[in-house]
Amino acid sequence: MPVLVQLAGTAPVPTAFYRCGLALPALGLVAAAEQRRRGPRALARRGHAFMAGIFLAIDLVLFNHTITDAGAGVSTVIGSLYVPIVALLAWVLLRERPSRRYLLTLPVVMIGIVLASGLVGGSGTGLRPGAGLAYCAGANVAYACYLLILRQAAGDTRHVAGQVFDATAGATAGTLLFGLAFGGLQLGVPWHAFGWLLLLAVVVQIAGWLLITASLPRLPAAVSSMLLLLQPALAMVLAAIILHQRPTAVQLIGAAVACGGVVAAAVTQGQGGHRAIIDRGRIRAADSEREEDCGSGAVAG
Repeated sequence: MPVLVQLAGTAPVPTAFYRCGLALPALGLVAAAEQRRRGPRALARRGHAFMAGIFLAIDLVLFNHTITDAGAGVSTVIGSLYVPIVALLAWVLLRERPSRRYLLTLPVVMIGIVLASGLVGGSGTGLRPGAGLAYCAGANVAYACYLLILRQAAGDTRHVAGQVFDATAGATAGTLLFGLAFGGLQLGVPWHAFGWLLLLAVVVQIAGWLLITASLPRLPAAVSSMLLLLQPALAMVLAAIILHQRPTAVQLIGAAVACGGVVAAAVTQGQGGHRAIIDRGRIRAADSEREEDCGSGAVAG
């Protein structure tokens, strides 16, 4: 996903708006077909999913800043900052205390993120690694709020497309509100940029989210944990080949440390009766006995 964002070359707000807005028609058709098969969802649950999408909009806009400042490949690695943030919020707000072994992985993730960002030893991928890390922190707080709200809204529903559609609709509205409140709402984009944004919507927001939310909750934690490595690794390779963004040796070491910590966290949660659900190279835990989608946007990446 970060590589497509940089190829589009549009500002953060219109990038997030078109990513979500262009996906809505296709997601709406799939959600309507799902509703005919499984019945309608409660209006209150749909409202909560829409509200969660507002936080997703904040996440997407801030993360687009991270991509610009830190680099397309490295941004997927420092996005692992989500792991300690969501663990802390779930602990404080939902009284879900992580296991001791899970907590021990968090310093490893943090060390890897700092090294990968370019704050130590310089950056070969972005001009403002400090700003990129700061934007990423804000994005991940918003993303954690999105996940926690969507999880509470999910209940025992087995609807996948419906939740993705409602959250995407909320994110589309949220990007408009964000742009009106803070500026940057420039919806006129060149046709070549529009083509990349359309590809972003199809690959990430439609195919990525639907496939991940439908399949990953049913995968063993060990398998889904290994998938955590695919997006950052692929993103860094593509960024080097297409965008000529080549990380330093320190950044590569940091990326390996951060990804290793994320995988260890996922395996630890899986051993506690949980399965990993992935998004943007990061994880959260869902009860393995549930079959519902608890939301996520995909690793999409």
